[in-house]
Amino acid sequence: MIFIKRRKSKSKVKLEAKHHQEASRQDENKGQFSPAYKSVYELIEQAKRSSDFVQTSISNDKGRLIASFYNSMIDDRIYKEYIMKVFKEGGLKAHHFHHIAEVKQHLPIPNIVITDNLQTIGEKMLKGYIVLQLNEGDKVCALINAANDNLGLRKDNNTENEYSVVGPKIGLVENLDVNLHLIRQQMSTNKFVVRELTVGSQSKTRVALLYVENITNPQHVNTMLNRLENIEFDHLMDTSLLDQLVADNSNTPFPLFLTTERVDRVIYSLVNGQVSVMANGSPYAISGPVTLLDFFSTPEDYYLPWIIGSFLRIIRIFGVFFSILATSIYISVLTFHYEMIPEDLLGPIIYSRANVPFPPVFEALFLEITIELLREAGSRLPTKVGQTLGIVGGIVIGQASVEAALTSNILLIIVALAALASFTTPIYKMSNTIRFLRFPFILLASLWGGLGIVMGIIFMFVHLMRLESLGTPYMLPFYPFRAGDFKDSLIRLSLPHNAGRPSYSRPKSKWKYSKREAGQKKDIDE
Repeated sequence: MIFIKRRKSKSKVKLEAKHHQEASRQDENKGQFSPAYKSVYELIEQAKRSSDFVQTSISNDKGRLIASFYNSMIDDRIYKEYIMKVFKEGGLKAHHFHHIAEVKQHLPIPNIVITDNLQTIGEKMLKGYIVLQLNEGDKVCALINAANDNLGLRKDNNTENEYSVVGPKIGLVENLDVNLHLIRQQMSTNKFVVRELTVGSQSKTRVALLYVENITNPQHVNTMLNRLENIEFDHLMDTSLLDQLVADNSNTPFPLFLTTERVDRVIYSLVNGQVSVMANGSPYAISGPVTLLDFFSTPEDYYLPWIIGSFLRIIRIFGVFFSILATSIYISVLTFHYEMIPEDLLGPIIYSRANVPFPPVFEALFLEITIELLREAGSRLPTKVGQTLGIVGGIVIGQASVEAALTSNILLIIVALAALASFTTPIYKMSNTIRFLRFPFILLASLWGGLGIVMGIIFMFVHLMRLESLGTPYMLPFYPFRAGDFKDSLIRLSLPHNAGRPSYSRPKSKWKYSKREAGQKKDIDE
């Protein structure tokens, strides 16, 4: 009996320790985005770490009437016409004011808030308010609403290449200030930092490095910043060039940074502890570090129930393997491994290839190259003409090829399905990689059959295991093995079970939210 009691007491101690540990995690999460400043001066000094933050004196009296704001969040017209014009051209002297509340009588702007609450000042400034002080460091401030809520919300900035049925459809544009405005609207935290620099000896392109200070690992920030500062290039036209210039390995067909035009995807990367880079003149942002499986997930996976989202993700991954291997397996079976064909299927194959004068490899290459030509021609032509060319050209050429005995019906179906499966990849750069990989596998299958396919798979996986993204292994969570990261890799678990950030980003804060509170349903007791 004594032994049993001791066992119970030890288990009770362990249980209490576990509850205490989880409670401490919850407290950490609750205070994660709380302001760390103790005065208005500290708040503004922390905001100055972002390149889009501006602090200036708007009166003729030097050092008085200090305006502080995020330039990417305000309407420049309101600032110049209703604030600067009143004080600069109106002849008002700052020493005429004895209290900041007196500016209400001179500014033609309604709803000016006078407050010394640090929480209110920090939140309003992140929403596009201008903080006005009589002197730098004053506790009481005037908050002037100069937010431009319609900036960037235009009809022509939808996500064309990453379309989603469910969720927001706001995409990035070619203006860096507009893009920063769109992201700051969703990142209402003073920990969101923008570091701006210039890249290109001839173009002098503005480039912005984005990260969340209390989440992102400083090593990733410093690595990306160092690579951007050491770029020797003359003219930077798009972030796709940055992707190639800062990549860990430039001799690989696989993209090592996630390229996206979606605002919500950039924000999701930042919240997960990644860094993002945007360039003026480019409607795309790149994020890293990333893993291979990140290229097969979409924001839609998180907007749908987790069972549906996981099913669609598995379909995409299956589509990748089918697209790469389907044609090569057909060639290897018909060239070297006839014994693998079932008897019921042997007759239709012989009948479809009875009049085809070419070996399977030439037959497959003819169809693959034809499809690539149709795809390239369709993407270079205007939208309506390109769609018509793709549909009509595919039907006419496919039917004519079969009737002319240049190819078989079965291979035509396989190649069409393989091309269709490649379109399931949501990231365009990875889709191009999958299109390219089909051709080496076709050549290997024509030379050595099934052995050639196995050799190609081994070589591909060895190459993937050697790749890194900002120093992070590309094949995580498979290699090195990380069991905890499988919660959001091949499948996506429900939100209460997916509260942690991925370990490969090595974030400062491991938890996005409280796992226990996310799973509770706090209904009203009747």
